[in-house]
Amino acid sequence: MTVDNRRHIRIDSLNLSYVCIDEEGETVNEGMGRTLNVSESGILLEAPFVTSTRQSMTLTIALKEEIVELAGRVVHCRPREDGICETGVEFFQMEEATFEVLKKFVLLFKEKHGLNS
Repeated sequence: MTVDNRRHIRIDSLNLSYVCIDEEGETVNEGMGRTLNVSESGILLEAPFVTSTRQSMTLTIALKEEIVELAGRVVHCRPREDGICETGVEFFQMEEATFEVLKKFVLLFKEKHGLNS
């Protein structure tokens, strides 16, 4: 049996994301990805490359009509048989305005899918 230790509910989302991976201030990889789910504390991203755990990542993501810049740290990266990787990113260094947009998006998605906190 798997125990779910997440602090926030994950919301399925298929928003396209532009991903820029930044390690020690230098870009090491960048490309397009797809958001598989999102919460107030992190995101699961589908990307065409493997990312090192604990690496810093900057994402520009469209949430509804708003575009937000998010920073995070990779907590896991799981390559699939099709060559795509599912990368879990924990957010950090989020500005209050960005956090408010993210919270609003998560709330709207919960309501749309009848999910409780």
